[in-house]
Amino acid sequence: MKTGQKLPDFPFIMFLKGGETMERLIVIYAEAAGNTFLQLVLIAVVLDTIFGVLRAIKERKFNSNFGINGAIRKVGMLVCLLALVVVDHIVAVNLIGFIPEAVRTYLPCDRVETMEFFAILFIAYEIISIFKNMYLCGLPVKKIWQTVKAFLTKYTDELPAELEDEEGEVEK
Repeated sequence: MKTGQKLPDFPFIMFLKGGETMERLIVIYAEAAGNTFLQLVLIAVVLDTIFGVLRAIKERKFNSNFGINGAIRKVGMLVCLLALVVVDHIVAVNLIGFIPEAVRTYLPCDRVETMEFFAILFIAYEIISIFKNMYLCGLPVKKIWQTVKAFLTKYTDELPAELEDEEGEVEK
């Protein structure tokens, strides 16, 4: 690059050009705060954390390693979603075609951008963890867990391999 030569205008550079960069990001994140999918991820993260702590209290197994790993995972999910909010403002993508028809009927929208797509994946992951923790806390959610597990099994094979039932046997 020669002295005084201008850098090419890449989409992200163009997006952040001008003195209003911070103001623009504030507006983008303020709009995203009202996004239903982002709100559901936040609720799921809080619920999973609460039930995880209750489970640790019940089992008398506070393990800082699991706690730290879980916290890192949750922060990583939220940072990912916040980064994807900006990506969605740069590139308009509709990923609704990747959502199965049976699931689309439950969605409150007809457009799924990148952040929302990943939010759906994170919500499914958190739901699995919430039900597992609720079940291991002794709450009567076995039938609900089995229904959710059967529903999710249709669309993924990434479910937890084992879940103990009430008699201590491993349910597969």
